[in-house]
Amino acid sequence: MSSGRKPVHHAVYDTYADWETGHATAHLARAGHGIRTVGPSAEPVRSVGGLRVLPDLALDDVRPEDSALLILPGADLWDASDDLAPFARKAREFLDAGVPVAAICGATAGLAREGLLDDRDHTSAVSFYLAATGYGGGERYVDADAVTDRGLITAGPTEPVAFAREVLGLLGVHEGEVLDAWYRLFHDSDLEAYAVLEKAGAL
Repeated sequence: MSSGRKPVHHAVYDTYADWETGHATAHLARAGHGIRTVGPSAEPVRSVGGLRVLPDLALDDVRPEDSALLILPGADLWDASDDLAPFARKAREFLDAGVPVAAICGATAGLAREGLLDDRDHTSAVSFYLAATGYGGGERYVDADAVTDRGLITAGPTEPVAFAREVLGLLGVHEGEVLDAWYRLFHDSDLEAYAVLEKAGAL
């Protein structure tokens, strides 16, 4: 589908959690957003589920002005080393330019280390997971499935549908009753929500 929408950039790196962002990317693509994968370099990476991905471009080549959103999935590497710190710095670049960022699972810890959660409401797996990073934003932690504050979406690893809800709402793919119905269908298997989406042409 061609709609003139800017592409969404989806970070990929070794051990990235494939299940966390699929709802978001599938429905963004259906709405006309191209999905471009971004790796540490142009070399292939492998997800935690064993999927081999050849990135569309390297992180150094991504510019906020060319993007609608940067998505950062969780990965073992967020907590095992500093290898993914450049992705957190890129997130800062995006937010400073007024372009939104969506982080889930371990990526939230990476953003905490970068200082991006110190002055924004946010969530993650649990509060003490982020506290272990030594960040300064503990008082802004919200016990919720997903949180959006000033262009930054955060969610824990068990909330891929809530994460997608925030992404779709932030980019205006779905709004109001339709967005609520989308969430109820994919999170709760609510058949009444299907009728709302069908009527709105949002399936």
